Amino acid sequence: MPFFRRSCLALACSLPLLAMAAPSAPGPVYGEQLQGFEYPYPLHHFNFESQGQALQMGYMDVAPTGPANGHTAVLLHGKNFCAATWGDSIKALSEAGYRVVAPDQIGFCTSSKPASYQYSFQQLSANTHALLDSLGVDKASIIGHSTGGMLGTRYALQYAPQTEKLVLVNPIGLEDWKALGVPWRSVDQWYERELKLSAEGIRQYEQSTYYAGHWKPEYDRWVDMLAGLNKGPGHKRVAWNSALIYDMIFTQPVFYELPDLKVPTVLLIGDADTTAIGSDIASPQVKARIGHYKVLGKQAAGRIPGATLIEFPGLGHAPQMEDPAAFNKVLIEQLTLGRPV
Repeated sequence: MPFFRRSCLALACSLPLLAMAAPSAPGPVYGEQLQGFEYPYPLHHFNFESQGQALQMGYMDVAPTGPANGHTAVLLHGKNFCAATWGDSIKALSEAGYRVVAPDQIGFCTSSKPASYQYSFQQLSANTHALLDSLGVDKASIIGHSTGGMLGTRYALQYAPQTEKLVLVNPIGLEDWKALGVPWRSVDQWYERELKLSAEGIRQYEQSTYYAGHWKPEYDRWVDMLAGLNKGPGHKRVAWNSALIYDMIFTQPVFYELPDLKVPTVLLIGDADTTAIGSDIASPQVKARIGHYKVLGKQAAGRIPGATLIEFPGLGHAPQMEDPAAFNKVLIEQLTLGRPV
């Protein structure tokens, strides 16, 4: 999900000279594992070994605040998100009686940023499964947003018996961008791009792509989260892991395996979303035919056996953040549907 930076022509050359010379607001700076950023619930760390190195995953494990229903919901974040961005949904699910586990995947947010790591959705699924096993969670509903939707799909394919229900929230990967003509980027090219991220570039991209041109002041916290992590002391390590993760997303489509899903699946789609990996370097012809969630949601529902599709008209890439009350009501209804009383 590329971030666009304004050119001199688009921004600086249109401003008075004094404004051009003024330094940009510094904003917050966070540690390599997002130290200094406040999570909505207590943060824990799962220490484990993977690919010959000691790693740790940050996660929240929130007990029910309402009458416990004996079920667990696992929330998987997207590429430009963190477990913290699920805060409203964690609260709603906990009040509805769920135990809620929300991890940060390796390479993201409060988790390790390895100097080298062979990223795959299978590996991240195995890491998540190991975390849940350490917490005594044998079966859970898996709720994945954006890149977390790709991961959730892989998890449900890999661990079907442990997946009670799969909920995909504006998942990316409902199309194969490479097969549709989006050019390949090398990891080095991704790395150079990630090194240049800025808060203004992040905000521009998210407003135009995620939120259908709209913006709310509360979104600034999440822009600062990403920008502060990127410009902190772990700047290069954060950018390198981000580059490796983008390569994983682009080269490891789950699109072709959607018909193989054997667990109850729900698609929750903000239909104004236009997210598509590589759209910034695609030709105008290719860009015009990718990232149309109003179409992609319906197509995916037709390819996943027995899938349920619920659309949120006018909402974008993150309906759980754009309209938390409406989203969480639907989410809890769908998790409960079909369950024996």
